[in-house]
Amino acid sequence: MTDPTTSDDFGPEEQDELLAAEYVLGTLSAEDRRRARERAEVDGAFAERIVAWEIRLSTLNDGYEEIPPADLLPRIEDRLFPAAPATAPAPQRRWFSWGLRGGALITALIAAVVIGVLTLAPPTTAPIVLQAELVAEETDLRFAARWDASAGLLEVTRADGAAAPAGQDYELWVIDDSGVPRSLGLLRDDVTQVQAVLESGLTLAISLEPEGGSPDAVPSGPVLAAAPLDDA
Repeated sequence: MTDPTTSDDFGPEEQDELLAAEYVLGTLSAEDRRRARERAEVDGAFAERIVAWEIRLSTLNDGYEEIPPADLLPRIEDRLFPAAPATAPAPQRRWFSWGLRGGALITALIAAVVIGVLTLAPPTTAPIVLQAELVAEETDLRFAARWDASAGLLEVTRADGAAAPAGQDYELWVIDDSGVPRSLGLLRDDVTQVQAVLESGLTLAISLEPEGGSPDAVPSGPVLAAAPLDDA
């Protein structure tokens, strides 16, 4: 591997980030590039790093049209290493020197980018989780509700109390500021999961309905329990 990826200045994660960045930029030697490619084929985490760098760096090309690459190296060399007088022997180490300086510059730039990505990236925000405890007043029935915004999943667990009597079902409702209830489905199992888009402040309610649920768009039976959704 190249020196930047084995430096003691970097930890294992930083080394992998640096190697993935070098792979995408095309600065690895042919042998190191082959090894990185083979590793990506069997190491899913490393392959994801390569894809992430491809996405990051692809935005650099958005504002430019594709044009044939110009051969600027001779002009750069002429500026950095002016030609010696005709009587003096021609320099023999020009390309070697440029390779060393150019390689060091590229390595430094890649390292700076990697460190910036690892240390300056904004912290990930904590997922939004809401919860509610619905307790019936006249029975031992109690339901615990938990909504995970990242998955859009509401999980309702019957923590206490029996299932609905034969020929009846518990039905779950959500009520917003308008006061109009909207059915989220039946609660027949000990744990029920429902895909829903919710927010803090909404009210969850449970009613006892005929088997199959309310025949209307609102509860037709008694509302057994209700509680607002609050931050966990």
